[in-house]
Amino acid sequence: MHLIRAIVSIVILLCSTSFARAESAAAGQAKGCTRALLQTAVDSYLAAQGAGDPSKMSLASQVKYIENMTEIKKEQGLWNTPLPIAFHRSLLDVDNCKSFTEVIVTEGGRPYVLGTRLKVENGRISEIDSLVTQKGDWLFNADNYMKYSMAEDWRALNVNERVDRQALINAGNAYFDHFSDKTVQVPFGTPCARLEGGAYTARNFEDPKATCDIGFPVDKLPIVDRSYVVDVDMGTVNIFCRFGNPPGAPDSHTFRLVNGKLRYVHTLTLSVPGVSSEQIMGRPPKAKPQGQASGDAK
Repeated sequence: MHLIRAIVSIVILLCSTSFARAESAAAGQAKGCTRALLQTAVDSYLAAQGAGDPSKMSLASQVKYIENMTEIKKEQGLWNTPLPIAFHRSLLDVDNCKSFTEVIVTEGGRPYVLGTRLKVENGRISEIDSLVTQKGDWLFNADNYMKYSMAEDWRALNVNERVDRQALINAGNAYFDHFSDKTVQVPFGTPCARLEGGAYTARNFEDPKATCDIGFPVDKLPIVDRSYVVDVDMGTVNIFCRFGNPPGAPDSHTFRLVNGKLRYVHTLTLSVPGVSSEQIMGRPPKAKPQGQASGDAK
């Protein structure tokens, strides 16, 4: 009898979990949200940013404009400045009807790497949320960012290589939580490479032993105000947050997982005026034993 009850409980649990996942997917579909719809919104944003003309975007009647985690007026945003976009890559979250796009600008006299989110409602963009990194920001180098990003494998994953939405969020959170609690296990994969502003952790793209686990700052660092854009097809979660000690640096971390293990980490981190990076980031990690990679995780 006890065995039968246990089996019934397991079946109920599995059914409940499957129902919850189906309900989440259905919620996105119920809003009329599809990858094609999100891609159309992204394409209109890229056209607008390239031309410096926001009217090229598919905008809702009421739009919230955010730049570097501060709400601004439409005419104040960088989207009013024409930028020669050299490379871009987008993630599409149909459950929340949001997108995230890396935009790399290497020409035009002023290089940028942008991380821009769009929120879409009823087929129209209702929120634009952009992080703008440039010279003076953490490890910034747009040429290197493009070189390394373009060389990586960002194909859509095969179904058997993917994990579900919550697993992607959990992996990103584990990485962040490790900054304040070193007992938290991070699902590092091998190989793995991290791109920070323009600095790259892998010596070459063919190194099968490349690792992202190259040390974390000694001090405990809070990482707060996390929000998520998740693309299950791409095995990727993008997290906007405030990174490090107060006031916290506006930050974007994008995590790509293959078979449940971290393969790539991309970070964009703004400098905070009047606050040094040491105050934000804390003390660098202790040197690892000889033979292991060393560096500053972020």
